[in-house]
Amino acid sequence: MSLNQTALQYLADYDNALMQSYGTTNPSRQFSITPVIETKLRQAILHSVAFLSMITHSTVDQIKGQVIDVGTGGLLTGRVKDGRFRAGLSHDGNTYELVETDSCAVIKWQTMTQWANSGSSGEFIKLMNNAATRNFALDMLRIGFHGKTVAETTNPDTNPLGQDVNKGWLQIVKDKAAAQVLPAALLDPTGQAQDSYKNLDALVNDLVSTTIHEVFQEDTDLVVLVGRDLVSAEQHRLLSAADTPTEHKAAQSLATTIDGKKAYTPPFFPKNALWVTTPKNLQILTQRGTQWRKSRNEEDRKQHENSFLRMEGYGVGNFDKFAAIEAVSVAGD
Repeated sequence: MSLNQTALQYLADYDNALMQSYGTTNPSRQFSITPVIETKLRQAILHSVAFLSMITHSTVDQIKGQVIDVGTGGLLTGRVKDGRFRAGLSHDGNTYELVETDSCAVIKWQTMTQWANSGSSGEFIKLMNNAATRNFALDMLRIGFHGKTVAETTNPDTNPLGQDVNKGWLQIVKDKAAAQVLPAALLDPTGQAQDSYKNLDALVNDLVSTTIHEVFQEDTDLVVLVGRDLVSAEQHRLLSAADTPTEHKAAQSLATTIDGKKAYTPPFFPKNALWVTTPKNLQILTQRGTQWRKSRNEEDRKQHENSFLRMEGYGVGNFDKFAAIEAVSVAGD
């Protein structure tokens, strides 16, 4: 399918909008992003996926460095005789390393023609921008939740979740603070299975008390990240056993709270996993001055390609404030 005249005109309008926004004369050739535009692009990416805006995004000067804990959550007040009080847990070994990261959002001609036929130039530009920023954002989460290695040449066919693009948050903790990650746990509503938990509330309560450092166990910013399969299984159990309106309400609220903590199921979070941490403890770091963009209509491939190149990496602010179970199984499934 070829582009119609309306789509071609709207695409020219989109290029003009990019030139004005980024201060470039030719967006089809790779161009560097200024610090001001870096901030605008980051905000656009963050706002395209709600959970991404909750975590920490930092711009750093070096490819390698020490991860900074942006919020300790521990006691910062006290006194020392003949001196000044200082608080903080050791961060030795908690470092980050950035690698070249190249994203490309592809929009087929057929899609662009449909967009052009059904809206104005302004709506077309908005759809083009959102398609790029949302795809960039979702890939950041894919890699953050599933990344295991850094391959010289990545293979999206064998690693569709970006497992070989970069080391994500879980892999970083497993490499540097393995005690914070448990391989498995079992949910059994009957309580008959050995070493099992009757529900997610009990599981989270135990995970916090045994794995999160005592300094952070009462941190009100702690949240539960829970896989969708676990939420579905627990809600099904609760609804099946519910006899009163109160019990029905408790089942329905499971998607928002677990053990009194806010619960989230972010896009691409592993379906049987469970993490407890603060959102700000999860970090994505980008090197200053390394962000490049390109927006080009590729006639030979009948598609438009929006590219975003940068040096990027992942970090966890404080390992003691992170606890995870890689695979939670449900008895009877």
